[in-house]
Amino acid sequence: MSIFSEFREFAVKGNVVDLAVGVIIGAAFGKIVDSLVNDVIMPVAGLVFGKLDFSNLFVVLGTVPAGVAHNLADLKKAGVPVLAYGNFITITVNFLILAFIIFMMVKQINKLRKTHAEAPAAPVAPPEDIALLREIRDSLKRP
Repeated sequence: MSIFSEFREFAVKGNVVDLAVGVIIGAAFGKIVDSLVNDVIMPVAGLVFGKLDFSNLFVVLGTVPAGVAHNLADLKKAGVPVLAYGNFITITVNFLILAFIIFMMVKQINKLRKTHAEAPAAPVAPPEDIALLREIRDSLKRP
């Protein structure tokens, strides 16, 4: 079997296709959560805690050259080492929200699987030939 045919067999398996769909949906969902955190939650949290933008919270770890503005973008551009903990806070909140949403989705899926497994299966009618054989058997038993 050639490498191409093995790869094609692997790629068209159901699990691989399901995984690809999951990754694509996950990437799109990640963008939605990222926008929710950056555009909705963090501005409100910044307002509550007195800062309007967490992503600009940083600590300068080196000396700032003359003429460089004291903001994160300019300091990074100048090569000054900075500890950008505000960005870390934003990304951590993003992760926690995404993890919680995924947890809730998995919890609901497991709940649906449990109720589906507990549901009694409808009795399946026997095939026609079996039904006819049973009728013949029953008619032979009658006197």
